[in-house]
Amino acid sequence: MKITKTPFEGLLIIEPRIFDDERGFFCESYNQSAFQKIGIEMNFVQDNQSRSKRGVLRGLHFQKQPYAQTKLVRVLSGVILDVVVDLRKVQPTFGKHYSIELSSENMKQLLVPKGFAHGFLVLSDFADVLYKCDEFYNPAAEHGILYNDPDLNIDWQLKQNLLVSAKDLSLSNFTRAENLF
Repeated sequence: MKITKTPFEGLLIIEPRIFDDERGFFCESYNQSAFQKIGIEMNFVQDNQSRSKRGVLRGLHFQKQPYAQTKLVRVLSGVILDVVVDLRKVQPTFGKHYSIELSSENMKQLLVPKGFAHGFLVLSDFADVLYKCDEFYNPAAEHGILYNDPDLNIDWQLKQNLLVSAKDLSLSNFTRAENLF
């Protein structure tokens, strides 16, 4: 397993070891013992999976304390632009965003620690996304940031024909969410 640190404390890119041959491939996408050996200690309690078509933008979501979630995000099929925004006031990256292309081809995963808003945009015809969470979903703690907040200035790559839920279009801007972590 290859771990790449990002400029954001605790935000990691994880690339599993791929065993490829004429039959296809095998990889161990998650191994609690291997994660613990590199200092990643968490107990995942919930898996979420979505299928979305090209142009679907989900996010930017998070759960307020004490129900904040760490997520391990990966793509089972297709390609997404995965985006996070740091909401942790104590970090020098507070209010900044990070984006990465995750796909079934590159097999990269993103470990998103508590204190980040998370969202993604589907760049392929369809994408199946799976993410593990270390806390259960709590509807009362659900919150988010408007994906096109001008203060964040996120380049979502696709500019037209975005499909965003009414719920996500009604999310707060960053300045209203910044005091939640």
